Amino acid sequence: MAKWFKQFLLGCVIGFLGVLAYFLPLEEKFGLSWLFHLRGAITAPADVMVVAIDQPSATQLDLSIKPRLWPRDIHARLIDKLVQAGARIIIFDLIFDTPSAISGSDEQLAHAIKTAGNVVLIERLIYQDSELLIDHNNASRHRIIREGSAQLLPLIADAAKARAPFALPKAERVNHYWTFKASAGDIPTVPVLVLQIFTLPIYDDFARLLHAVDPAFVEQIPAQAHGIEIEDLVFRLRHIFVDQPRIIPKIQAALNLDSKISLADKKLMTSLFNLYTGHEKNYLNFYGPPRSVTTVPYYQVLHLGEGRAAEGLPQGIDFKDKVVFVGFSGATQSEQDIVRDDYHTVFSNPDGLFISGVEIAATAVANLLENKPVRPLPLPGSLAFLFLFGLFAGVTLQILPSRSTIAVGVSAIFIYTFIAYSFFKEATIWLPLIIPILQIVLALMLAWVLKILTLETFVGGSGPDEALDQIINKNKGRFYGPCLATDIAGYTTLSESMNPSDLEKLMVDYRALLRDTISQHTGRIMDTTGDSSLSVWIKESANPVVEGLFKWINKPVNVDARIEACRASLDLSAVIEHFNKLYSPPLPTRIGLHFGSMSMSEKDGVYRVTGDVVNTANRIQGANKVLKTHILLSSDVLDGLNGFLVRPLGEFLLPGRLHPVNLFELITYQQLASKEQVWLCEIFAQALSAYQLQAWAEAGQGFGDILQVFPADGPAQFFLALCQRYKNEPPQSAWNAISRIDSK
Repeated sequence: MAKWFKQFLLGCVIGFLGVLAYFLPLEEKFGLSWLFHLRGAITAPADVMVVAIDQPSATQLDLSIKPRLWPRDIHARLIDKLVQAGARIIIFDLIFDTPSAISGSDEQLAHAIKTAGNVVLIERLIYQDSELLIDHNNASRHRIIREGSAQLLPLIADAAKARAPFALPKAERVNHYWTFKASAGDIPTVPVLVLQIFTLPIYDDFARLLHAVDPAFVEQIPAQAHGIEIEDLVFRLRHIFVDQPRIIPKIQAALNLDSKISLADKKLMTSLFNLYTGHEKNYLNFYGPPRSVTTVPYYQVLHLGEGRAAEGLPQGIDFKDKVVFVGFSGATQSEQDIVRDDYHTVFSNPDGLFISGVEIAATAVANLLENKPVRPLPLPGSLAFLFLFGLFAGVTLQILPSRSTIAVGVSAIFIYTFIAYSFFKEATIWLPLIIPILQIVLALMLAWVLKILTLETFVGGSGPDEALDQIINKNKGRFYGPCLATDIAGYTTLSESMNPSDLEKLMVDYRALLRDTISQHTGRIMDTTGDSSLSVWIKESANPVVEGLFKWINKPVNVDARIEACRASLDLSAVIEHFNKLYSPPLPTRIGLHFGSMSMSEKDGVYRVTGDVVNTANRIQGANKVLKTHILLSSDVLDGLNGFLVRPLGEFLLPGRLHPVNLFELITYQQLASKEQVWLCEIFAQALSAYQLQAWAEAGQGFGDILQVFPADGPAQFFLALCQRYKNEPPQSAWNAISRIDSK
């Protein structure tokens, strides 16, 4: 399997795991909480306020803290005060489902509500559990659970501008509310009705916009705000937008182009469009801990206009054009213990003080007026994002060198967290946070595990290997193939000057690079000692007798393996050159390549390769030091190969060898060769031929021409020095043009 495909496959696995994890409550339970705490508390909009029934109010008015025990005529007085103060909408989060024990107080409250004309009552959702008979024999029964609003006292309910429930989930922590309750007949909740009432002054523009987009709307909704039944209007608009989603872009485009509508009104209309077209579940954008929404004690509002308004009333409090919620909101935990209408949220105080239900309702309305509820990505978008993120993280962290992997992974976590935080803070867009971080961590762990596992194969093939065992068992360990030896120039000096820990980290990345390149070209790294390594290419069906016969009849053998070995040499040289640009100090690497018969053995699960070919490959690698080259190979490797640009260097007697080896320098792929490189090989071949014929002047001229263009060319320097030497001191013994290298 190709390396890139393995990387892609692992990235897909990480992406798919991210998709599966999205269906767990990780993001809502942890990710959303992190984002809120990273953002911190913010200032709530001044358009929404809470009038709190609390302990100070109960004490001042000499009443019980329990709202159900408060006389209703006092609520009538409160409504009058708020109307006089200019409140735009008044919402009561109180229960008025039974007649008052005080005669005339219900009528007084109903009159105040009717006179105000802007009071909304919050109802309670109830569940009715009943049985349905399927046949007359009572043999089959089914339970039916119906959900709906609890009936309020008709006298009070009929006086209200509108009434609706405010539905919160029964969960460990409240993060969202319902805008429309599908299980109760798709009834709208309080925030929807309040926003629709709040936008009635711009309803004419709203209706005009709808009629302009589609004239058919003329018959479906009223053209003017006067006399509108709010609940009926909300139902109609909800069905229009749900049934015809294609009109939404048209309406938004028309709104953007309409110059008659102010920016503030456009913002409100956009919020209204989003509400009707969006999901039935809205996530709350909490402003902070309990009482972050401006909260005024009940008793202080009753004193407005009586000369006692300054009695504890916060500075600058003004109810004009405000949306005012009235309900229980305890300032201490002891108050909440008496009246349980509080919910655990991301900003609940450590001392156990939760946010009241009325403040959560006020928060929901404030979010809509600002058009800033928390907006998660749509489900398809979230799943696609997590899959692509996991794919990218998985592939990227495998490609990077080992030393960079952790640094890049940790940096990616911080960068992505900052991006998610910025989107949340500036646009209230909720990007997945926990799952992408876990994907990065998982990708880091898998990348390191894979590098450690593959590093074991780098240091000498530990563990059973069926292909190698086959060679040992069937062919007595003998096989033909290319053998590649590498060595780092100046490693001894480098190891003495570097910190051992830093050197080891550098070598881990270097060896990983070497391993990846060799394995990409089907090679096997069999041994590594310090800075040197030994790799071979094995044909599993190799038979030394057959291979020897092919060599005897002059037919090229193992062509594919030798081609891969040459490609590996060129690619290895290129990636190490790139590696040296990124890391310091550089690790210049010499490569030697030979081909022939070798012997494979195994002991304690460790495989070793020995033979004359192995020794010769190491000597060829060492010749790079004298000739100042990077890749040298023998004529045995090149036999029958095409597609590579090589420079013939002639025969060399290498250290410890009795017979010379015909060496070539591997420069590049033939199709990638530049004109200068081709010229170099041609002129060098001509000069080498003259050298072999003892035409010292002609040969020296050719090598000199090369040095004019390539002043640092090692082979030209080597042979030019020999030409000058033999020109002054001709060789005494029989000439065979074999060069000798004495140092290893």
